[in-house]
Amino acid sequence: MAVTQGHGNPHWTRDETLLALALYLTLDGKVPSPRTPEVKALSDLLRSLPYHAEAAKQPTFRNPDGVGFKLMNIRQVATGKGLGNVSNMDRQVWAEFGQRPDEVRRIAYAIKDGITVVGSEQLPEVEQELPEGRLLTSLHLRRERNPKVRKMLLDDRRPAGFRCEICDLSRLDLEQPLQEAIFEAHHLVPLADAAERKTKLADLALLCACCHRLIHRAMVSKARWIGLVEARALILPG
Repeated sequence: MAVTQGHGNPHWTRDETLLALALYLTLDGKVPSPRTPEVKALSDLLRSLPYHAEAAKQPTFRNPDGVGFKLMNIRQVATGKGLGNVSNMDRQVWAEFGQRPDEVRRIAYAIKDGITVVGSEQLPEVEQELPEGRLLTSLHLRRERNPKVRKMLLDDRRPAGFRCEICDLSRLDLEQPLQEAIFEAHHLVPLADAAERKTKLADLALLCACCHRLIHRAMVSKARWIGLVEARALILPG
């Protein structure tokens, strides 16, 4: 296999590693030649991700040879055979998703859809990157912070009074604008599925800002999606 000439290229992100893992699993652990259509297609996809804008201008960035080496790295983590120069990200993503092929494929499809949604827009850094990677985390946060989505949820909950659906916090003693400031919209649909549907009320939960931050942190810690029932068990005392 040819040398990648990848010196100076940014480290592979979680998104990129998940896309490579999806191809590895689709090929049943076989590592094809960099000249195959599958590897070239993944190279093109990686180069279209809204990261590393300057690096992506270079022909060596995520080129087919580099993709081939990444697949060999994943094979080494999976089987113990092949190249030994694997990254912590390779090991981490394999440990989390190596035995979850259907979920990996759903995430890969969602990332591809997300690239279309984002286009050439450069995504901001995210404080807590969810297991599905930065692109889907950014789109998830953008949906939750959409003023129209939040207003739809607040309008629905207003008649009964605002109450956190995890910790049950309610501040009915405050004026309504101050009450509203406490609460945020949380998207209940896993990131890999959210791109396929328009946000509905049934997809949303009203959470106080503290619980919203905690459920996101729990998903990062557990490396998987967490629903409200599990979040209550993790967050509430006793």
